[in-house]
Amino acid sequence: MADDIAIGIDLGTSYSCVSIVENGEPVVLPNEWGEVNHASVVSFLEDGTVLVGNTAKRNIITRAESTVYSAKRLIGRYFFSDEVKKAMAVMPYRIAEGENNSVRIEVRDQLYSLPEISALVLKEMKAIAEQYLGRPVSKAVITVPAYFNDAQRQATKDAGRI
Repeated sequence: MADDIAIGIDLGTSYSCVSIVENGEPVVLPNEWGEVNHASVVSFLEDGTVLVGNTAKRNIITRAESTVYSAKRLIGRYFFSDEVKKAMAVMPYRIAEGENNSVRIEVRDQLYSLPEISALVLKEMKAIAEQYLGRPVSKAVITVPAYFNDAQRQATKDAGRI
């Protein structure tokens, strides 16, 4: 049934994309500017506005401490893990410890979980698909790397639910 269409989202560390199957063929969907690769970046502005994607990527240099990128590297990891320690050494945004040794991102005095950050990217991919299709979408298949452990897979599922 056409109403049960599921979009496919490749939630990437650096870039994400969204696709559908149209007339039996996969189609990668463009945003309003015709771009099919969307930066997996979220930027939190002073006025409360949240930018996602290629627009947000422009803020990596000028608003580095409030622009989150490469968050997928940290999803489902413990705060004490080597990967988190490496990220803390190089990322300009603040990585904080949450409950049960979880990882949080602190931006503008607000703590965000990694699934919350990823959910913002997924929401943008969903919006691109809805714009293209001209109707709401309620189902998606989201990629995860084969090397992801169960915690990382679950955190990605949580992002999809959010």
